Amino acid sequence: MSVGDDSWDAPAWAAAGETSNSGDRGGHTSAGEREPASGIPDPLPPDEPQHLITFDRLTRAMLGRMTGGVSPAALAQAYADWWAHLATAPGKQLQLLHKAHRKSVRYAAWLPHAPGGHECPRCIEPLSQDRRFEADAWQVFPFNAIHQAFLLTQQWWHNASTEVRGVRQHHEDIVEFATRQLLDVVQPGNFPATNPEVIEKTVRDGGTNFVHGHLNLLEDVNRYLAGEPPVGAETYEIGRDLAVTPGKVVFRNALMELIQYTPQTDSVATEPVLIVPAWIMKYYVLDLSPHNSLIRWLVAQGFTVFCISWKNPTKDDWNIGFDDYRTLGLLEALKAMQTIVPERQIHAVGYCIGGTLLATAAAHMGRDGEEPFASLTLFAAQTDFTNPGELGLFVDESQVSFLEDMMWDQGYLDPKQMKGAFQLLRSNDLVWSHFVRAYFMGERERMIDLMAWNADGTRLPYRMHSEYLRTFYLQNAFAEGRYTIEGGAVTMTNIDPPIFAVASEKDHIAPWRSVYKLHLLADTPVTFVLSSGGHNGAIVSEPGHPRRSYSIATRPAHASYLEPDGWREQAERHDGSWWPAWRDWLLARSSGWSKPPAMGAPAEGYPPIADAPGTYVHEP
Repeated sequence: MSVGDDSWDAPAWAAAGETSNSGDRGGHTSAGEREPASGIPDPLPPDEPQHLITFDRLTRAMLGRMTGGVSPAALAQAYADWWAHLATAPGKQLQLLHKAHRKSVRYAAWLPHAPGGHECPRCIEPLSQDRRFEADAWQVFPFNAIHQAFLLTQQWWHNASTEVRGVRQHHEDIVEFATRQLLDVVQPGNFPATNPEVIEKTVRDGGTNFVHGHLNLLEDVNRYLAGEPPVGAETYEIGRDLAVTPGKVVFRNALMELIQYTPQTDSVATEPVLIVPAWIMKYYVLDLSPHNSLIRWLVAQGFTVFCISWKNPTKDDWNIGFDDYRTLGLLEALKAMQTIVPERQIHAVGYCIGGTLLATAAAHMGRDGEEPFASLTLFAAQTDFTNPGELGLFVDESQVSFLEDMMWDQGYLDPKQMKGAFQLLRSNDLVWSHFVRAYFMGERERMIDLMAWNADGTRLPYRMHSEYLRTFYLQNAFAEGRYTIEGGAVTMTNIDPPIFAVASEKDHIAPWRSVYKLHLLADTPVTFVLSSGGHNGAIVSEPGHPRRSYSIATRPAHASYLEPDGWREQAERHDGSWWPAWRDWLLARSSGWSKPPAMGAPAEGYPPIADAPGTYVHEP
C-alpha cells in the first residue's frame, strides 16, 4: 500500500535501543530495519535536531494521557475559529440576544403552570433520542421546571455554536460537540439533589443506596487500576460461555489464527465462507453465546465457515502496517482455504475495519484479474470516509499527530484510550447513565455477553493505526482513487462480485449514510440492509431477538444512484432479523451442495493445530 514516499521512524522506546522483532512476518525485515513506508509524514525532518523533536513528542504523549487522547490544540483551534467569527458578527450576536430573551419570556410565562405537573404542557420538547427526562418523576414540580430550564439552555448553546458565518465546518462540529459534552456534565440528572429518581431511591432505601454506590465506586476504581474487567465479566469465560462453536485452528502465523468450524449438516453449500473481523475488537463478537452466535448459526444453515482471529499486538508489534493485515491476514487465510477447499470461490465477509480491508483487497484482485470471491458481505464497513459522523471530530491533522505521539511513546493505541473516544460519542448512554445508576442509585447493571466481550479490548499497532487514520480518514484515498497496492491504484469499480452490505441505524462509529456511500463507488449489484440497533447490536441480531427490524433493497449493476433517504422510503421494511435474508442471498449465489470438507489439510501443510477458539483470542 502506498500514497506517497515518506519514511517512518521507530517509537521512543525502540529508538532508545529496545527494538524487538515481532516475529516472522512473511519476509518483512525486523521492526528496526523495515523498509520505509509511505503515506506517513516523516516526524523527524533531517534538518532538525532530533533530540528537540523527541522532547516535543514525549511532552505531547504525556499530555495525551491526561486528556484521554484529545488534542488541546485541536479544541483551541476550533474555539478560536468560532469565537473570532462570532465576535465580528453583530447580527448573529443580536440574534442570540433575541433568542435568549424570547426563551426567558416563554419560560417565565410557563413557570406558573409548572406545579400542575403532568397536566402542564412542556415548555420545550426534548429531542427524540434524548431519554434523560422521560420518567414520570421528572414531570413533577420542581423537577419539570429544572429540566425544562436546562433544555432551553442547551438549545440556546446549540444556536450559539452553529451557523456562525465563516467558521470552518469541521471546527463548528467540534465546538457544537464539545459544548454539548460540557452541558451533559452539568445536566440536572447528574446531581442527587436535582434528580428526582435518585431522591425517590434514597427515601425508599433510607440512604443505603449511597453506601452501595460508594462501594461500587471503590470496586470500579480498584479494578481499573488493576487492569481487571468490570464486575460480572468474569462470569463469561472464552471457550466455556463465549466462542464455543466447535472448530479447529488450521493455520497460525505472527498476526492471525485461521479457525475452520466443524460442519453440523450432512451437506454444505459448495462455496465456503471466510469472515474477516475487525482487529479493533476480538473476533468472537460474531461467536458470542450459542443463542446469538452468527458463526454457529451460519454453520447450522449448512455453510463451511472459516474465521480469522487476530493477534492482540504488543509494543513489539509497533511496525505492523495496514497492508500486513492484507498480506499476512486475508491473503494467507485465502491461501489456506484454497488448499483445504480447492477449486471453489469464497463468500467473503468483512466487519468494520475488516470490511474496509476486504474491499481494498478485493479491488486489488479484481484489478489484476483474480476472482477468488463469489460474493462480498460488508458489516458496518466504510469505503468512503467523507462524512464518517462524529468520529470524524477526532480526525484532523492536529488530532492525528497528537495520537501518533501517544502511540510513538508506547508502541500502540491502548484499548482504554480508544474506548474513551467511543464513549464520548454517546456519553449520556455510556457514561452518565452508568455513573448515576452505579454510584447514586447503588445498582449494578446486569452483565450480558456483549458487554463482557466489549470489555475484552484490543490494542492497535502504532504504524497501522496512523496509516489508517491518514490514508482513509484524512485523505479518503480509497474512495478518491489514490489508494495503491503493489504499484497501482485500486478502486471499488474493480470489484465484480455482488455485494451485501449491512449498516446500523444508530451506528456512531460507521454511520449508515457513510456506509451507504459504497453505492457511489461500486458498479456491481449491491443489496443494502439497514438494521435496527447500534454498531454491534445491529449485527448481533439473531432470529427471535426482540424489537429487531430491518429495511432491504437491491440496486442492480450500473443503476442510477438513489440518495439515502430516498432509498429508505423505497426499501422493504421487515420485522425480525436480517440473518435469514442474508442466508438466502448467499445460497442464491452458491453453486449447489457438496459433502463437508475435511478439517484442515495435513498433507498440504494445514493440519489442525488447536481447538477453537485458539490461543490468540485469550491474549490480554
